[in-house]
Amino acid sequence: MKENNMNPSNNISNGVYRKGGGGGGGGAGAGAASPCAACKLLRRRCAQDCVFAPYFPADEPHKFANVHKVFGASNVNKMLQELPMHQRGDAVSSMVYEANARVRDPVYGCVGAISSLQQQIDVLQTQLAIAQAEVVHMRMRSQTSSITNLSINSSATNEQQAASALWSC
Repeated sequence: MKENNMNPSNNISNGVYRKGGGGGGGGAGAGAASPCAACKLLRRRCAQDCVFAPYFPADEPHKFANVHKVFGASNVNKMLQELPMHQRGDAVSSMVYEANARVRDPVYGCVGAISSLQQQIDVLQTQLAIAQAEVVHMRMRSQTSSITNLSINSSATNEQQAASALWSC
């Protein structure tokens, strides 16, 4: 038991970084209860100007965990700092999507998902083309049928007129 008390990792309790018995580790603002998910995972103090804090909230630790696993915290930090503020949210969304796809499919990542969706689109476009061809075929059959009926009715009317003309003589 004494060995555990000497271990510096014991400063982390319930996922909250504790430095020297302090409350929230001097986190992302006055009175913050816990650091962002990135700082929590990296076991570091979450500064007020932490680049990760707006995009990786403490209540979504899996979000940063996958991004960190795939891209690395240092690379993510560099990418975010190189982008203008208004583009960072979209960049994080893309990184999270790619990281989650890489965790599910380490070989193809999101390219595998895109390829699968493209195959589904191709199949559905083929089915749509077949259905449209069937509609055209049915319309042609319907028009041919109505023209034939008109022709038959017209022929029958002409024969009746011819017959009545013969009988009247």
